[in-house]
Amino acid sequence: MIKSRYKIIGVMSGTSLDGIDLIYASFKLNNNWEFDIHVSETVSYNDEWKEKLKNLVVYSSEELHQIDIDYTRHLASVITDFINRHSIDEINAICSHGHTALHQPEKKLTYQIGNMSQIASLLNHRVVCNFRVQDVGLGGQGAPLVPIGDKLLFLEYDYCINLGGFANISSEINKTRIAYDICPVNIVLNHYVKPLGLDFDNGGKLAAQGEINLELLDRLNTLDFYREDPPKSLGLEWVKMNVLPGIDSFNLKINTVLRTFVEHIAIQIGKAIKSNPDGTVLITGGGAYNQFLIERIRVHSKNEIIIPSKEIIEFKEALIFGFLGVLKLRNENNCLKSVTGASEDHSSGIIFLP
Repeated sequence: MIKSRYKIIGVMSGTSLDGIDLIYASFKLNNNWEFDIHVSETVSYNDEWKEKLKNLVVYSSEELHQIDIDYTRHLASVITDFINRHSIDEINAICSHGHTALHQPEKKLTYQIGNMSQIASLLNHRVVCNFRVQDVGLGGQGAPLVPIGDKLLFLEYDYCINLGGFANISSEINKTRIAYDICPVNIVLNHYVKPLGLDFDNGGKLAAQGEINLELLDRLNTLDFYREDPPKSLGLEWVKMNVLPGIDSFNLKINTVLRTFVEHIAIQIGKAIKSNPDGTVLITGGGAYNQFLIERIRVHSKNEIIIPSKEIIEFKEALIFGFLGVLKLRNENNCLKSVTGASEDHSSGIIFLP
């Protein structure tokens, strides 16, 4: 008989290299799925791991295999410490994203380290992992995977928007889940505060002191990408080719660049949610802490903008990867073809037993 309650550890490591996000959560199915996060934390990478993970694309296949072995052990150690430190005794599965080493879906290639079978024996628990491989094999992008969680765990919101390096959106349109990248966010804002010795513009205070350059704003808003229909996605290469050179050509003060780009972000997000002006919008990711950006988004939309708890802002991805594992255990679809472009909806991931 399939269970309706699960105690799960969800584990996520993203390309920002902030660290390994871990949550211990309960999932319960009544009429709809419900969740409760009991514990959440981020374990930072040391300098050695940061350097390795930053340069994964340059290693040979033999070197990468050894790093995979080492990272699997490291991940198991971090998870074990998390379990012991918080005296967690009931675990139905540990569900881990791993860390992306290679992702070239056009070549049907995706490789996340930390997903080796020995992780289950190292942890002495059932592990669900490697969620992207099957989707890529079915012709999908292997991403994004979070929208199924938006659909089933955050169904009270009409839009879910994550403000990270890029703004991405997930919503239900004509009973079909649609997700895509809207525009760059922190990948650009952080780039322009680095010369000031800052990692980010705290609260958007520097941007708030600047003035909008209307000519730059118009150039940004007329980039070809914004005329494309979803599904569509953005990457660092696109920003380096299409955004940064255009901004730099104006030779503006940093405050003016930040102010103009914040306005650009707010305009593009306003356009993305204008089809349902009465819809509620859940905002997560680091950009949720940029109060000035949130203020400008509210100016450019009529929607209700909701900023959730710190736990949801920072650990929503780890929570949803935990949930992807629950769906896999139930052999239910956790990858949507409408989002990834795969040939079919499917239940993705691999289950390892200790």
